[in-house]
Amino acid sequence: MIRRTSLNLDLDLVAKAREILGTKTTTETVHTALREAVRRKRLERLTERTFDHMPPGWLDELRRWDVEGVDEA
Repeated sequence: MIRRTSLNLDLDLVAKAREILGTKTTTETVHTALREAVRRKRLERLTERTFDHMPPGWLDELRRWDVEGVDEA
């Protein structure tokens, strides 16, 4: 859902974020920053998990998937 709203924004902060994020508009900058905040929190939660229930060797298998099909330059 998208809703039109008014915000009081620190335009210097928006400009710095725009440069870092490589965005073009204020809306795109705010949306990208919010997505990044959500992504970081999810990654933080993921690092807190133990994965003790996974079978032996599962991480090695996952690492193989990560590089399969990647062309080396």
